[in-house]
Amino acid sequence: MIRTEQELDELLSRPSEADRQSLAALEGDLLVLGAGGKMGPTLALRARRAAPSKRVIAVSRFSSPGLQTQLEKAGVETIAADLLDRAQLAALPDVDNVVYLVGRKFGSTGAECLTWVMNTWVPAAVCERFRHSRIVALSSGNVYPLMQAEEGGATEETPPAPVGEYAQSVLGRERIFEYFSRQWGTAVVLIRLNYAVELRYGVLLDIGQAVFERRPVSLAAPLVNVIWQGDANSVCLRAFRLCSSPPTVLNVTGPETLSVRQIALRFAGYFGTEASFGEQGRTALLSNAALCHRLFGYPTVSVDQMMEWTAQWVGMGGPTYNKPTHFEVTDGRF
Repeated sequence: MIRTEQELDELLSRPSEADRQSLAALEGDLLVLGAGGKMGPTLALRARRAAPSKRVIAVSRFSSPGLQTQLEKAGVETIAADLLDRAQLAALPDVDNVVYLVGRKFGSTGAECLTWVMNTWVPAAVCERFRHSRIVALSSGNVYPLMQAEEGGATEETPPAPVGEYAQSVLGRERIFEYFSRQWGTAVVLIRLNYAVELRYGVLLDIGQAVFERRPVSLAAPLVNVIWQGDANSVCLRAFRLCSSPPTVLNVTGPETLSVRQIALRFAGYFGTEASFGEQGRTALLSNAALCHRLFGYPTVSVDQMMEWTAQWVGMGGPTYNKPTHFEVTDGRF
């Protein structure tokens, strides 16, 4: 049982032997851009723990109170910067390896122009500034079309067909990285991730909370893929060896296609209650990450374990980010 955020962060940032070996073989230090989001802090901490002899530098606006101090106490260097400001971007140190986590999703509807500038202009500026670095850039499975269960999930060869302006801007981000990678020979890998989960955020939390609070569970997107965020962190840190020009594309998610209905019924069993459901749709955002599993192995945390931890967390009223994933959205409006 995970009882505190400190225990959770320790687990999410605990490096594997594969992480240590991969970073030991990587020449140069590490810069994490967008380190203040949901994934960035534990990824930076994991890198620091895996490679104590390297500089790990976390860059963010650091709007969350205490996060910058927490990272610095753990040995992660921090720089507070707004990447929309060219002068602040130019002032960042030269580093051989960049993890790019910057992006905007929620709140896109009604503020589409800000989403586009964050998801396309900032990558262009970063590509120019770090044209000589290796870049692991976080993307999203949202670039793919919605799929039916029998289609088996989108592979890296599936043609993009983004639904809605957020997803279109994510494809725009990928195209920016591809253009500058070809232009300057910058080595890049694009990580199409969906959906990373932990106990404060994610699809399992959304479903578990709905069941616990006796709210109907949406089945508008009846199927889902998930991966423990610690495993997603690990893949990102080990993916530098895939960086190439033009960019490599890699789907990152768990190996299972999960039924939202069955997840909800499992949570109902944990909580001793009943689950209710909305109308069921036919398509969902589904990815096939077989290539990732061949290269990096299966995730270390199973769906059963994630569900057990989530049920315990919800049941004890553990803190959350209060940011629903909206995994059930099928019209692309976030």
